[in-house]
Amino acid sequence: MPIPKNILDVERPVNTVVIAYGKNKDRFAVRQRVGCRYVNGRSLPVNGPTIGHIIDGKFVPLDEISPVREQGADMKDWGNVVYCDMLFKDILSELLAVYNRSDALKIYCIAILRVCYPGIKDYELKDAYEESFLSELYPDAALSRNTVSEFFYSLGRAYSRIVLFMQNRAKAISLDHHILIDGTLKSNESEVNSLSNFSRKARTKGTRDISVLFAFDLELKEPICSACYPGNMIDATSYEDFVVNNQITKGLLIGDKGFPFSKSQHLFEENRNLHYMNPLKRNAKVISSYRMYDYDGILSYNSDITYKKAVMKGGKYLYSFRDSRKAAKEEKDYLIRRQKNGDYSDEEFKTKQEEFGTIVLESDVDLDGETAYKAYSSRWEIELVMRYYKQACELDETREHADYSVHGSELCSFLASLLTFRLINNFDKVKLLNSMTFRKAMSILERAKKVNMPGKGWQLIKMVQTQIDILKELGLISKAPASDTQLPKRKRGRPRKNPAIV
Repeated sequence: MPIPKNILDVERPVNTVVIAYGKNKDRFAVRQRVGCRYVNGRSLPVNGPTIGHIIDGKFVPLDEISPVREQGADMKDWGNVVYCDMLFKDILSELLAVYNRSDALKIYCIAILRVCYPGIKDYELKDAYEESFLSELYPDAALSRNTVSEFFYSLGRAYSRIVLFMQNRAKAISLDHHILIDGTLKSNESEVNSLSNFSRKARTKGTRDISVLFAFDLELKEPICSACYPGNMIDATSYEDFVVNNQITKGLLIGDKGFPFSKSQHLFEENRNLHYMNPLKRNAKVISSYRMYDYDGILSYNSDITYKKAVMKGGKYLYSFRDSRKAAKEEKDYLIRRQKNGDYSDEEFKTKQEEFGTIVLESDVDLDGETAYKAYSSRWEIELVMRYYKQACELDETREHADYSVHGSELCSFLASLLTFRLINNFDKVKLLNSMTFRKAMSILERAKKVNMPGKGWQLIKMVQTQIDILKELGLISKAPASDTQLPKRKRGRPRKNPAIV
């Protein structure tokens, strides 16, 4: 059907053509002519994009405003990601020493997003990144679903760089710092990676695991390095490999009963600045040989704890402690079990009684009793690492399958746990955790959003004053200085009838 003459006569831009469309060919689009092509010696025009329509006898250009679905977010989460960036920016520099900027940004942003949005899945990272201020701070991070999956795989393939990153962090350990080493099990039911195996806890959990070993700096109150091992590997084997591969050569290593000194003695002989403190099993022969249950004194800061110190042959030291409160609880639990089982033995009870509430430590460092007890009793710090690693960040299982992907993802999880502890430490510094939980504090930061207002740029949304005060305490909003010229407030009371009369 030909185009009606009255439609063709409508004024429109030059080098355009009218095209009829619609069910009855009664709607008219104006398309731009973009050139021509030669076919069999003939010059045929080439039509380009539609630039408008003819409506009610007038040319109406296309709306230059893009559809809302194509527009990026202009209200973004600000407080949570910006505060994390404030505390975590030095880690980006550490990553840049090992990775190029593109890879370092991916790792850095994934770690922050895992902390700010607990339980976030890999395919959700892109939306969370674009809807947070992280995309304004670091606009070049590619975090699409396929990109992240391939990135974790490539990250794990370049395993030597992960090790180098951990080694660089271990080199920064101070000589006088106490390093706690422990591990955690993470559920992993994959049948295609060699790390997933039935651990010692498989009977109760009913799942296969991978083992993640941590080194935790007690003075800094943050993890230093980590590594993944098969879930069925014994602690003594992974302990030695962990210390060697991460080149931990200084500091006082405080282990657990699963990390016996005899299995890694050569490590301490080869590294004179590396020392150890490990608990002994209660049936260890040296405990009775040195009569470690015959105590010499009471800790000055805790009257419940008696202690003894002994010097062993070869220059080693034994430290024995008995907590009367723990002893009473263990004795009660023991008697309840024997009553339930009906197998009480007075001889066995008297033998066990002196062991209740005790801990005996072996070390190659000469310490006073109080320092030794404080160093070991601070192991609860690393238990917090595991608790927040599994709960606050919701990283209690891994969804990766190939070995490479597990190692790549666990690097980001390690950084997420490091960032979590920096948040805890800083919340505690301003006494924020005295009045609320960690999750509550993070939810307040998430409420602090910014909107890109027309003609004004990014503006913080309206928040209640108590939340504003928290943002000020955390340094996200500057505190307004008190004005020297501010007049003192007038005392409460009825106003004067004539203000001019003093």
